[in-house]
Amino acid sequence: MPDTTRFLRIYRAHGLQVRPRRKRKVAYIRGNVLPAATRPNERWSIDFMHDRLIGGRTIRALNVVDDFTRECLALRIGHSFGSADVIRTFEDIAFDRGLPTTVCFDNGSEFTSRAMLRWGAERRVALHFIAPGKPTQNANIESLNGRIRDELLNAHSFVSLFEARQTAEDWLADYNGVRPHSALGFLTPKAFAERFKINPPSQLSAA
Repeated sequence: MPDTTRFLRIYRAHGLQVRPRRKRKVAYIRGNVLPAATRPNERWSIDFMHDRLIGGRTIRALNVVDDFTRECLALRIGHSFGSADVIRTFEDIAFDRGLPTTVCFDNGSEFTSRAMLRWGAERRVALHFIAPGKPTQNANIESLNGRIRDELLNAHSFVSLFEARQTAEDWLADYNGVRPHSALGFLTPKAFAERFKINPPSQLSAA
């Protein structure tokens, strides 16, 4: 049996020891009710919805809202979404406005994956998971979901994924830029957001 102590001594003498990696910790919270957001990019909320094409194939909608400005930051339609797709959506949004302080979502597998926890730690974004069965803890995204269900998914029958995506883009432009919102003093989300200067935070260069 080799002399382990002698082996380790030689290994260190030649500078071969591997420096331990520092683990980044992700900030995440479960189940607490969050206070109202007070500025743009303080908190984003995200959720999925389901529907079907005329042919019967399932489609999903990935919805993201800024809890302060009420802007619908993303409305993406696809057949399936994984953690990588959610992270890519966040990064696409952040290209123009930076990342939020907190992201709020339910306990779906796309959000609780190791990839999502790692992303939150690396990008210094706190992850807030609502309590199971408590959608009211994520009221802003539930309100947006209701509008999308009534005005987009239930109002149209889609033949193809392409048609669903095009219709969703039109709805998104109308929601953000044309329709006034009572909670925003009857301004559109876009007009309300323009009152605040959004500077991309340091996370964009920190990864």
